[in-house]
Amino acid sequence: MHLSRRATLVDFAGESAWIRDAVLVIAGSLVTGLLAQAEIRLPWTPVPVTLQPLAVFVIGAVLGSRRAALAMALYLVEGTVGLPFFAGGAAGPAHLLGPTGGYLLGFVPASFVVGWFAERGWDRHPLRAAIAMLAGSAVLFACGLTQLSLFVGREHALHMGLYPFVAGDLLKVAVAAGLLPGLWKLVERAGLAPRGPSGDR
Repeated sequence: MHLSRRATLVDFAGESAWIRDAVLVIAGSLVTGLLAQAEIRLPWTPVPVTLQPLAVFVIGAVLGSRRAALAMALYLVEGTVGLPFFAGGAAGPAHLLGPTGGYLLGFVPASFVVGWFAERGWDRHPLRAAIAMLAGSAVLFACGLTQLSLFVGREHALHMGLYPFVAGDLLKVAVAAGLLPGLWKLVERAGLAPRGPSGDR
């Protein structure tokens, strides 16, 4: 199997086919919905603490930019049409239009950004993987804070939508940045991917 420099972890499972890619996209949406159920509500903000950003980071790196973005878009459709996939089992279009909707919509570009870095080998080394995840996190917060500020004002948006979540997101970045290089080592030891210090493929 010939693999280009843009191969990600799932590309070593076999030749790309639309059925396999569709399954991966659906699986990515379901994993995101599952991690959304791990929710902590804070009394001073409408934005909950969830494991969804971890899903965005890992799925972005594993699936690559396009498939990850499609998985997140499908996740939003699933939650919007009534499946209990949003934080804490919530559903419905109101969640996309409300104060936290920017974070949900931000899953799509954030996963694309992480996938873009992964397609260039950044997910093979902890430090570069962390940088890729931080880039995705920055996109996610930018989208979330933009919409949140429309409801609470710019002067309150950072206190309600950024500062309480920085430590948790850094922890999620660290987990994802440690997990992905480890997965690559397993793939390399299994003989499915070429070894190389640079991460080039």
